[in-house]
Amino acid sequence: MQVSKDIIDELNQKSFNPAGMNSVVGLDGFVDKIVTPVDKRHGLNDNFDPIDTIDALGSRISAAAGKSANIELFPRFDKLGGNGPIMANAHLSLGLNVRYVGALGHPTIDPVFKDFANKTNAVSLTNPGITTALEFKDGKLMLGNTSSLEEIDYSRILSVAGEGAFIDMLAKAKIVSIVNWTMIPKMTSILLEIVERIMPNLPPADTRNFFFDLTDPAKRSTEDLREVLQVISRYQAHAEVTLGLNYNESLQVCQTLGLQEGDKDKDSLCRIATDIRRKLGISCVVVHPTESASCATKDGSWWSEGPFTENPKITTGAGDHFNAGFTSARLSGLSPLTSLALATCTSGHYVRTAQSPSTSQVISLLKEVGQINS
Repeated sequence: MQVSKDIIDELNQKSFNPAGMNSVVGLDGFVDKIVTPVDKRHGLNDNFDPIDTIDALGSRISAAAGKSANIELFPRFDKLGGNGPIMANAHLSLGLNVRYVGALGHPTIDPVFKDFANKTNAVSLTNPGITTALEFKDGKLMLGNTSSLEEIDYSRILSVAGEGAFIDMLAKAKIVSIVNWTMIPKMTSILLEIVERIMPNLPPADTRNFFFDLTDPAKRSTEDLREVLQVISRYQAHAEVTLGLNYNESLQVCQTLGLQEGDKDKDSLCRIATDIRRKLGISCVVVHPTESASCATKDGSWWSEGPFTENPKITTGAGDHFNAGFTSARLSGLSPLTSLALATCTSGHYVRTAQSPSTSQVISLLKEVGQINS
């Protein structure tokens, strides 16, 4: 990972410190069951060879056509999941004061979320979804049961949180992150209600920020995606809006908006981020493949390598940690370039350790893996 001298100089002059800033995150919630597909078993427990690539699993499944197959999924562990809870947990570790609104269990909190719900004074709207996450060297497959998330709508939020309390929560937030549009069927209508009913009545705040993450919209129609992008654009009248996209999501958005797609090289990523930002008329667009990241604002575009590792301890939640790192760095007043580098290292620490980092741990990783490029 090449780190420019400008980044190091900025971090010597400014601190990566979002401590105490108010963050509101929502609206999903999943119990993640992390599993490994078994190739050849040699004994009990984890004494087996895994199916270590998606391609290999695909070949195994294809070979079963017209026949049958029995593929064992070895359970690694259950953990808090969902884009919102993982991002919120990362915000907590980075020092923000977090409130969570989402699907953590109803009428009682699911045990996997109990500590998290206490730390975030959470408002739980319904039961969580269930994700079985198959992790491989070349990616991951997320098999989800999302039926409980169909209960989440605008009226449900107001009835559980209380209308006044919810409005107050948004009014006091330095940043509001609304993620996992794909898995929440009524998310577009929720966003439309908020932008029409609440946002115009919030007290003025030049520093109010909204962050959106669509989360793999491949299963949603082009019309659905175009509609939510138009709604997201409307938030710019009331806040600084950032849209975070992984590489595949950026291509889907380009297709939907009639924009040119591109590869994962620096110039293509910067152009994609710039084109999407201009088309939507929002403050910032971030595009982050696993190896690097780019972003665009009205002032230009930037790109940073990431501390890629071939042997991650965990990959589920890496993008959510990137988002937490980027938004926290921007809230700290750091430049887009430095924010990209810190975001990749927030994600990098997480995939290496399966733990959300503190700001000091993020900076330590940046200095550890960064080759200073003058």
